[in-house]
Amino acid sequence: MNQDILFADLQTWDSDRQAVNFPAQQGGALIHCWVSLAWLEKKCGQALVDEAAVLSAFAQCRFDLEDIAETMIEDEEFNQAGDIEIN
Repeated sequence: MNQDILFADLQTWDSDRQAVNFPAQQGGALIHCWVSLAWLEKKCGQALVDEAAVLSAFAQCRFDLEDIAETMIEDEEFNQAGDIEIN
């Protein structure tokens, strides 16, 4: 794992966006990383019907998600807002 990119042990569900936000830090800059509900449901193979289920699914996939986000950050695959989106 790249030690220049750090992930905090934080995650929040955004119901408007239908995605979980998990922050990363690179060189002191905060990077908002997002994973969509659809991605989590596909990975888990089931519908996630409430915030607790979504966050539980996120926790199960956390290491994979951090690896994906790390690669996207290194490859500078940011959206227009400067965020990383895993869809």
